[in-house]
Parts: sequence; C-alpha cells; structure tokens
Amino acid sequence: MGRCKWEDLPEDCLANVFRRASVQSLLMDVPFVCKSWFRASLHPFCWKLLDFNNIVFVLKDILFHVIFDDEDKSSAKFSLLLLIMIICSASVDQDLVVFFRCPALRCLSFSCELFKNDHLPIIQDLIKKCKQLEFLSIFYSRVTNLKEIVAHIALNCQKFRGLSAPFAYIGEEEAAAIVTKLPNINYLILVHSYIDRKYLVEILLGCKSLARLDVSYCCGFKVDDNLLELASHIHTFKYEGAVDSFSHEDHFQLFDGYNSA
Repeated sequence: MGRCKWEDLPEDCLANVFRRASVQSLLMDVPFVCKSWFRASLHPFCWKLLDFNNIVFVLKDILFHVIFDDEDKSSAKFSLLLLIMIICSASVDQDLVVFFRCPALRCLSFSCELFKNDHLPIIQDLIKKCKQLEFLSIFYSRVTNLKEIVAHIALNCQKFRGLSAPFAYIGEEEAAAIVTKLPNINYLILVHSYIDRKYLVEILLGCKSLARLDVSYCCGFKVDDNLLELASHIHTFKYEGAVDSFSHEDHFQLFDGYNSA
C-alpha cells in the first residue's frame, strides 16, 4: 500500500495539523506549499488562537508589535474569518501603516512606543474595525489620550469588558470618561499610572461591575480603610506600591496587566 501524500489529505485533517503551527508559518509558509495547503490554511480552525508574542515587525527603525489573543481558548465562538496585515513605509518620516480585518477579534494587545507620529488615529482605527472587541491593552510610556480612546471604545465595542493602560494619566476628564462611557467594565488595569485620590474614588463609585482593579505602583493616593471600604465590592483589588507622590520613577516597569490577570 502506497503512502498517502500530505497534499492529498482531506482539508479538515490538514487544518487540524496546521492549527498547531505558528502564526508566522500560517501566514508566510504553509499557504505557498501547494493549493490544498493554501485552502486548508484558510480554515477557521487554524485561527482560533493567534499569538504574535514571538513576532516582531521591523521596518528600518520602526517596531510594531501586535498581540491577538483569545481569553477563552476553549470557546468555539472565537474564529478568524479573514486576516490581512500590511506593513509599509511610504513617507520620509517612515510612517507605519497597518490595515487588518478580523471580525471576531476579542482581545487586542499592542505597543505604540516607537511610533514617530501621533498614534491615537491608529488606535482609533483599530478599535473601529474590532466591533467584537472585549479587551484592549495599550503599552506606552505615557498614555495621555485615554479619554479619546475610551470614547471610541464606547462608540464601537458594545461587548467591551477590560482595559489595560499602564503609565496613564487619570485626571478629571479621564475618570469621568471611564465612569460615563464604560460604567459596566469588569477589568481595569492602571498600574504605574498617576491617579488623584478623588478620581480613584470616582471610579470606585461609578464602576460597580468591576471584578478586578489594579492600581499597583500608582501615584496620587494612599490606600486607607476608607478606600478599601469603597473597593470592597471588587473581587480583586490590587494596590501594592501605591504612593502619594513619585519617589523612584526609575523603578517603574512596563507591566502586562492581562497576562498577570
């Protein structure tokens, strides 16, 4: 009996094998072997879990790191229908333009640290395309436009449940945006951020559905019995290292709130 050739295997069998391949292989290797492999690589089964952790997109001195992740890896509802990612540089300033379509995307985590230009329009465009988005994690050394980001989330993502924004500035407008635009948010990660006590209180009073609030190593408030009482409805309230004022900025570390959650 002759041995079965890989290209002759049924599409569902090939998809079952390819789902174990890396995202890089699925995008850059598998589809170009033969027609049957190309068709199998388009099967939604191959795209239930996307992990971009080990992929760094570099264009000259520009780095853009995007992580797609499925919070519930066993969920059959999460599927990728189509993914298109184009990275190009066309201007003197080496602008980075990323276009993608991923209708079922639920969790998006990325860094905009090395964008030379204003990253807010890019973030807003990503949010606009992700109508099913539930979790967003933004990595940046100084998140100063949280109000605009929150407003865009509220406008486009009706199922949104969790936001991670380390190193953010939470002032009057930012706190008001969180409370009014995302009152039913479940997860809020604001580690290493600046939050005045009164605005933290505003969030505690206005977001009654919080299951996890992480303000570890934040500046602007001191945790006391009154604050703990206000946070008593939250299942997990983390505040280690929170201080009234900055002391050792050089000790700040970039923190992945979702990975630690």
